[in-house]
Amino acid sequence: MSQVTTHVLDSSVGRPAAGVAVELQDARGRALATGVTDADGRVATLGPDSLEPGAYRLVFDTAAYFAATSTPTFYPRVTLDFAVADAAEHYHVPLLLSPFAYSTYRGS
Repeated sequence: MSQVTTHVLDSSVGRPAAGVAVELQDARGRALATGVTDADGRVATLGPDSLEPGAYRLVFDTAAYFAATSTPTFYPRVTLDFAVADAAEHYHVPLLLSPFAYSTYRGS
């Protein structure tokens, strides 16, 4: 299993956000892995099984997701920076999304 996973929920319609492209980057912005959310809004295999401690980023292509339903959005991309402190831990980074707001938290 990937050390980093994500789950995107579209809170404006109350369901998972399927088809959102996600990229895992290192601190320099280099792509480490890419994925697309499944029908349940999840990317279970995003990146390597292990990451070194340090800074990482998830970039979500929200423009394409909302464009697919002709929904205007204020945030064409959501970028979440996070820190891997322990190479042995799993990092689940969910995104709660709507066309004009978003929030996140450290999941389990």
